[in-house]
This record gives sequence, C-alpha cells and structure tokens, in this order.
Amino acid sequence: MTPGKFITFEGIDGAGKSTHVAFVADRLAQGGHRIVTTREPGGTALGESLRSLVLHQSMHLETEALLMFAARREHLAQVIEPALARGDWVISDRFTDATFAYQGGGRKLDLDKLRQLERWVHPHLQPDLTLLFDVPLEVARQRLDATRNLDKFEQEEADFFAATRAEYLRRAAEFPQRFRVVDATRTIPEVHKQLEFILSSI
Repeated sequence: MTPGKFITFEGIDGAGKSTHVAFVADRLAQGGHRIVTTREPGGTALGESLRSLVLHQSMHLETEALLMFAARREHLAQVIEPALARGDWVISDRFTDATFAYQGGGRKLDLDKLRQLERWVHPHLQPDLTLLFDVPLEVARQRLDATRNLDKFEQEEADFFAATRAEYLRRAAEFPQRFRVVDATRTIPEVHKQLEFILSSI
C-alpha cells in the first residue's frame, strides 16, 4: 500500500489559515485521495481536553510545551500514524512548527528543549508539505479584533506575535524542502490559486 502524505497548515493567529483547510481537502479528494482533517492541539478526546487547558489556563511555559507534546503524541498514535499507514492523506491545522513558533519564538523557551521533545515524540516523521500562511502583524491584529472570545494566545501583545512570526519564517528558511510560504494578505480566490499551484507539485 502506498503511504499517505502529511500536510500541515501553519501561521500566526489572524493569518486565516483555517479558512483554507476545506478547500485543500476538497481539491485533494477530487484527485482521488482519502483525506483526514484534524487539528492541534486536539485531534483526539484527550487532545481536545488538553487543548482547553493550554488555550485558557495560565501555566509555566515548560508545562505548556510539555502539554502540547503530550497531546501530539496521542494525536500521532490515534490519528495521524494510522491514517498514513492506511494510505490516507492527513491535513493538520498546526503541528510541531507551531510549538517552535509559539512556545519557542513567542514564549522564548529554549529551542534545544523543543528539539529534544520533537526527537522523542516523532523522531522519524515530518510533514511532507507545510503551508505557512503569512501576514504582517497589523493585518493579523485587524482580523483578530473582529473576533470574540479570544484565547490567551490571541490576546498577546504585538511583540509576542512578531517573535512568533519570526520563528515561523526562520523555520521556513531552515526547511525549504517542505515549507511553502503563502501570502495570506491576498483575497481568498487569489490564495486558492496559489494553493492549487503548490498542490500540483506534490
């Protein structure tokens, strides 16, 4: 059986990445692939419980990172790895790059600690394609200002998001073979056109 492919969506809050998950899933399904869509933190019953804690409870930054990887290990075991083994294509709204960006870039946690956790939790698995939806901070803030019930990350100040975005872009430069940076300031039809071009090459 042909192994499936693993595609992740990344970007700071307000980049609009989640808007495009259904579009990509639909395009891939039209190409004859079985699609599993999921998200992080979350994706499993345990992961969704941990998601509520991470997004809404104050905690030590190392506790936050450990909970992210705990949810991820369960997500991999219960959803991602079985789906890929079946030959399905998995689309996840966030994965480990988000932890580097938010806990590493935004929270300033030592990146070497995150690398150790990454090697422990998924030493042999990385996304086949990571779509990084990138927008300037002022655009992201305008979009968030129109949103109610913001979680604790969405309520962070501009310097947090600047550091988070910078770490995302650093990761994209470090792993150019799997990252594709999408200009998320464009209209939805323009973004979809760019996504179709990217998908045609995988």
